[in-house]
Amino acid sequence: MILRDATADDLPGILDIYNHAVLHSTAIWNDTPADLANRSAWLADRRAKSYPVIVATEGETVLGYASFGDFRPFDGFRISVEHSVYVAEAARGHGIGGRLVEALFEPARAIGKKVMIGGITGGNAPSLALHARLGFVETARMPGIGTKFGQRLDLVFMQKDL
Repeated sequence: MILRDATADDLPGILDIYNHAVLHSTAIWNDTPADLANRSAWLADRRAKSYPVIVATEGETVLGYASFGDFRPFDGFRISVEHSVYVAEAARGHGIGGRLVEALFEPARAIGKKVMIGGITGGNAPSLALHARLGFVETARMPGIGTKFGQRLDLVFMQKDL
C-alpha cells in the first residue's frame, strides 16, 4: 500500500468510496450520491486552499482517502481544521484509516494549524476508537442533531492538539 497525494485519476475511486458511505452508512450525513463533477470541484477547492487530499492505493485501486478543510469560516478558527477519512469497505480493519489520518498531521502543522477536529457519528464505534488511539479526545457530544435512514443521529466532536 502507498500513501500519496490524490490526483484527478483517483477521483473515480474516491467517488466510489464516498458514494458507498452516502448510500450505506451514517458516516456522511448526505442522502444523495455525488457525481464526478462534485468530487472534482471538491479536489480543486482543497488544492486552492493548500489542503491535502491523501489517498491510500494498491496498484491502481484507491483503498481510502483523507483530507481536511476549514472547521468554521471565521477568522477566530484559523488555527483549526476538520478532517475526514474514508476507507473502502473491503479494505477496512487493516490500519489504513489510521495511517491516512496520521498523514494529515504534518501538512496541517506546516500551514500553521494547531488543532485537528473530527466530527463522528455517535454510533460509529470503530471511528471513535480509531481517533482515541491516535490521541484525539472527545470534547463534545450533540445528541440527536442529525437524521439519516429515518433515525436521529448524535454528533461527537473529537480533537487533537497538533
